[in-house]
Amino acid sequence: MFIVCGEALFDVFATAETATGLAFDGRIGGSPFNVAMGLSRLGQPVGFFGGIGTGFAGERLMKALVDERIATEAVVQLDAPTTLSLIGLDARGVPSYSFYGEGCADRLVRPAHLDRIPAAARAFHFGSYAMVVAPTAEAQRALVEREHARSLISYDPNIRANVEPDLQVWRDTLAWMLPRTTLLKVSDEDLGLLWPGRPVEDFAAEARAAGVPWVVVTRGGEGASGWTAAGRIDLPGERVTVIDTVGAGDTFQAALLTWLAEQGRLDRAGVAALDLDAQRAALGFAMRAAAITCSRRGADLPRRAEV
Repeated sequence: MFIVCGEALFDVFATAETATGLAFDGRIGGSPFNVAMGLSRLGQPVGFFGGIGTGFAGERLMKALVDERIATEAVVQLDAPTTLSLIGLDARGVPSYSFYGEGCADRLVRPAHLDRIPAAARAFHFGSYAMVVAPTAEAQRALVEREHARSLISYDPNIRANVEPDLQVWRDTLAWMLPRTTLLKVSDEDLGLLWPGRPVEDFAAEARAAGVPWVVVTRGGEGASGWTAAGRIDLPGERVTVIDTVGAGDTFQAALLTWLAEQGRLDRAGVAALDLDAQRAALGFAMRAAAITCSRRGADLPRRAEV
């Protein structure tokens, strides 16, 4: 069973001007929630570990978890508001985010809540701002420390500088995660924020030297690259008419994990043994899944039969 750790929130899209202001479309989201949804839709058993608030927004998030067949025993329900992510799209459908989440439930998970996680879980995904905001970050790190020696750890930094503007915090978190991570997926955009002008292959070499068996760097519509002990593989992007790219990276992550599960490689040894053909197959599967999401409005991730 997968456990995805982090935030669930509402993505709020500005859809049109009205006579008195703006019209908005609120949709369930959050990078970790999207990964959990992607895994479930791709046929994988998955649970969610994160804080969900009270009130109508929190109730709708809980309903979404149930509707998507995501296990909820590890959810921490808290008397707190729900984070809103206000999203604007540019002409290419690329999103920009503004987060309204101070004091919200997704930032209030504590190490004491770790006892909710099923003992049978052996594959965990972490990412986005839940890894850098206290006290949730403390709980996440405690879980990584507890599990990394026996479980697959997947990590996507998914940097949100408008939540934590100090990029050194993100660098320090990534450095701490490297020796504890089995699969690291990071976008070239995030690497450009952290180390402007640095070649991605230099970062990949550093991450591999720190102990990451599989490093994947995504480049949006330009494709993706992967590095294992067998070497580097580069794949071009899928051709697709883009509506927007919201949830594309999360789809890619869920698809990589699904591919590993379907191939019986959900452990450090299985990931470390990936050869170039296996990397090519995995990255191709993930890009096909992400392209489907890009062809739809918002984080509407594909089901297994579609990929």
